[in-house]
Amino acid sequence: MKILKYLTLISIALLLFSCSEDAMDEVNIDQNNPADMDARNILPDLILKTAFETVATDIAWYSTVYIEHAAGTWAQSNEADRRVAQNSSSLFNNSWNSIYDVMNMSKVIIDKTDPVTGSEPDNYAARGIGQILMAYNLSVATDMWGEVPYSEAFKGAENLQPGYDRQSDLYPVIHELLDDGIANMQQATLLFPDRDYIYGTVGLAGLSGGDWQDAWVKLGYALKARLSLRLTNIDGDAAQDALDAAANSFTSAADQALFGGNFQVAWGRANPWGEFWFVRNHLSVSSTIHGLMDERNDPRMPRYFGPGPIAPAGEADNVQGQYAGSRYTTGWGAWTMPITVFTYQELKFIEAEASFRVGEADWQDVLKDAIAASWAFHGQPLFQEILDDEDNVIETIDFDVWFDDEVVTRLTEGNELEEIMTQKYIALYDREAIEVYNDYRRTGFPEMQNPNNATIGFVWRFPYAVSEIQSNPANVPSIDVHANKVWWAGGTEN
Repeated sequence: MKILKYLTLISIALLLFSCSEDAMDEVNIDQNNPADMDARNILPDLILKTAFETVATDIAWYSTVYIEHAAGTWAQSNEADRRVAQNSSSLFNNSWNSIYDVMNMSKVIIDKTDPVTGSEPDNYAARGIGQILMAYNLSVATDMWGEVPYSEAFKGAENLQPGYDRQSDLYPVIHELLDDGIANMQQATLLFPDRDYIYGTVGLAGLSGGDWQDAWVKLGYALKARLSLRLTNIDGDAAQDALDAAANSFTSAADQALFGGNFQVAWGRANPWGEFWFVRNHLSVSSTIHGLMDERNDPRMPRYFGPGPIAPAGEADNVQGQYAGSRYTTGWGAWTMPITVFTYQELKFIEAEASFRVGEADWQDVLKDAIAASWAFHGQPLFQEILDDEDNVIETIDFDVWFDDEVVTRLTEGNELEEIMTQKYIALYDREAIEVYNDYRRTGFPEMQNPNNATIGFVWRFPYAVSEIQSNPANVPSIDVHANKVWWAGGTEN
């Protein structure tokens, strides 16, 4: 019996040993945490994180205070309003690390779909989106910080201390990424609308097939228009380049890039602006934008601003709930609103400014179309009769009359650009503050009212992250956010 027992054990051991080494290796692999993933399966996370970590968090929340859409009325936002401690390296550490995480995901997709060395050389759709979103995130990084790592970045342990690229060198790279992304989307045959939270079947647009493909092409051109116009202080052809790109972009509000068709009034399922209000309640309506709209008898004011006193820019009390809040960023309604990646109204204002700059005869008509697009975006009818309790008309809002009275009268010689930018500043309230921040740094319009800009200094760029200063000190540029502008805004480069 002992001999039989030993023979049985030996047989089992031989059987186990005979299993292939590959099969045994599979035993220790966590199937829920794969080491490699198809490019199309990375796309949802790339799109989601672009919206959540680049478009709609700290970068926007600080930008809205810097350009006085909002007054910071609590904690760190009040410090931003007072222009205190804005050189702190801890201020945007999370944003810096997040945007590089997002760009690294784009780089993985671009590498996987490389036509020569990639494992998915025919996946033009994933490659195109990867390139377009790399361009988008890189543009935000360099617009906020100036010189940033790119050419030596995304190499992991091979290079833990990448050099910093000049913004003047990065802008051609960004446009090349957009050109390549557009071309790749145009020739894509493998389509993944079921992976897309913006344009695909799980997004607000709900597009599929060729329409989905065209939507990304139009977004690529919209970004080219935006970033071409950014260089008006650098390149004499910038305005015409913006017009040329815009001609291939959005043709209606149906084309705009909005994220968040499934946002809910529920923790962890809401627009991050809404959750930011609920958790911190840092922001209130600034007297600067309120004053500009009040001067123009703008009928959108009740749609923009909630009840309560208006916070004086730069001088508000450090207290929660004392001042009026934005209807777009405070209250339960903010939880379900989409994230505005790129709106049709912004594109129309790009066309308006560019048309004026190149001297097109109909530029005022283009501006009128842009403002009309903004009224539509904010739900303000172009014609509206306001009734009392007995259904008597007590006020009539007529867009054509309002435009002639409040806009055309301000388009006097030498004041045209200021009014165009003021109207764009009003239109892009509050959730599109990043672009308003960029516009102000580029044009100086409209005039800011925060008194701390004169005594301490406007915040012209973001401070570099403490994680970079500690891990890559030899390459991080030395800057003062109150004194040093980014390249396209008139600054010098290291």
